Amino acid sequence: MIRETEADYVVNGISGAAGFLPSVAAIESGKTLALANKETLVMAGSLVRELARRHGAAIIPVDSEHSAVFQMIQAFGKDMVESLILTASGGPFRDMPKEKLSAVSVQDALKHPTWNMGRKITIDSATLANKGLEVIEAHHLFQLAPENIHVLIHPQSYVHSLIETRDGMQYAQIGKPDMRVPILNALSWPENCSWAPGKFTLAGMSLSFTAPDTQRFPMLDLAYTCLKQKGPWPLVYNAANEIAVQAFICGTLPFTGIPDIVSRTLEAKNWPAYNSVEDVLQLDAQARAQAKGFC
Repeated sequence: MIRETEADYVVNGISGAAGFLPSVAAIESGKTLALANKETLVMAGSLVRELARRHGAAIIPVDSEHSAVFQMIQAFGKDMVESLILTASGGPFRDMPKEKLSAVSVQDALKHPTWNMGRKITIDSATLANKGLEVIEAHHLFQLAPENIHVLIHPQSYVHSLIETRDGMQYAQIGKPDMRVPILNALSWPENCSWAPGKFTLAGMSLSFTAPDTQRFPMLDLAYTCLKQKGPWPLVYNAANEIAVQAFICGTLPFTGIPDIVSRTLEAKNWPAYNSVEDVLQLDAQARAQAKGFC
């Protein structure tokens, strides 16, 4: 359908690895891809970027954090940006002691404090896997090294992301947590539409920022490790996480079992590199089978 439809933009808001082939179809048919499916770039970022270059297709981020960075880079220029900071709400368990995490229920994990999202991404937010996936996505979108991509816990979700310029100054995009804004910014690119979801003011507002606790939430550190290793590791991370999250939803795995399954899957073998879309799909299937066995 994507290949046969005459359209200027394709918005991919599919959750998980299921969004990979629709992204490929949009790119290969030369359409602008408004991307809310972070797994497309997590699974095969270098391959997807090469496809986009070959077919003259632009990839515009729709995730609120990446949209914010994209907008600021448009304003300051890529050469001025030294590093970026992705903000995270911290999920429903950001203040919960580590020893209590193993007993949390699916219902508890689905009570996101800020956003109303689907089950999988909400649980990813609770484990910080979602932020790990966003770090990997940001690397491919903005071509920054892993050590120049940082994460801050910001429970209020008003600061969507920040950039640090080469003079050491930091700049933030601040506004209401409303997904209509990044969606509209992607669809109107390269223009900016004069629309806002109601008046916004910082008066009387208190904003807080803390470093993520990777001891309680190891999925974020695992994502950085996979990104630094390059090759197939981010793909395996994503596949194992999808299987583990589904097992948690089905009640066959505790919440703290999610990072355990992902870690064991990553260490299971020396996963082979991929060179084509077919390779990506085959490796994804192998990683899922391995993670299912561990579950």
